[in-house]
Amino acid sequence: MRFKDKIVLVLGGNSGMGLAAAQMFAAEGGKVHLTGRDQTTIDAAVESIPGATGYQSDISDPAATEVVVKAIEATDGRIDVLYINAGVGGFAPLRGITEEAWDHTHAINLRGCVFALQKAIRIMGKGGSVVVTGSIGAHGALEGNGAYAAAKAGLFMAMKTFAKELISEGIRVNVVSPGPIDTPLLYRNPGMTDEQVAGLKEMMIQNIPMKRMGESEEVAKAVLFLASDDASFISGANLFVDGGLIELG
Repeated sequence: MRFKDKIVLVLGGNSGMGLAAAQMFAAEGGKVHLTGRDQTTIDAAVESIPGATGYQSDISDPAATEVVVKAIEATDGRIDVLYINAGVGGFAPLRGITEEAWDHTHAINLRGCVFALQKAIRIMGKGGSVVVTGSIGAHGALEGNGAYAAAKAGLFMAMKTFAKELISEGIRVNVVSPGPIDTPLLYRNPGMTDEQVAGLKEMMIQNIPMKRMGESEEVAKAVLFLASDDASFISGANLFVDGGLIELG
């Protein structure tokens, strides 16, 4: 019950790693608020989490995130734990990257996350904890992954900087960087056929020292550790959950 009486907001909590974390936060006593873009999956997520509240909200729109923060302020007065998990994938080689695709990727994976943190810290205080989903894509070059990698690399350095800024306020900020995880996001790569996704998945498995994809719950356990008082002396860290891919690959 590490999160008993804690108010938790999971941005991008309607599927995959975010949903697994939201369910675990609630199981350990947290009062969970979650967001997503698809109302159907939001409803299903809320149904699976006792006492949870869901909001249809697009993280690429800071004004929409502000609406969520104000709603939580009105009902609970504060946020104790913020997990920023919303993200989008997409592969294209340099010659195939469009301005629209670049801007869309960065609006969600970088810009939206930064302003979500800015909005949320207004009602966070000493003892608050922030965890952000990064990616091993920020730490290794993969052909066709330039736009995504740039956004996640920028996100990591932004959050490391903000961790330093917020430490005097008693707010910790950490990043968890998943490797290849079998989540719905893997199957939502614009421009890729089902066969290409299957090929990408097999290629990733062969490159992972553990020779398997990770599960959402494995990432969620790392998120809960960083968010909890078990990690009270940790801020500015980047925890790889990747089957040894970066360190051993």
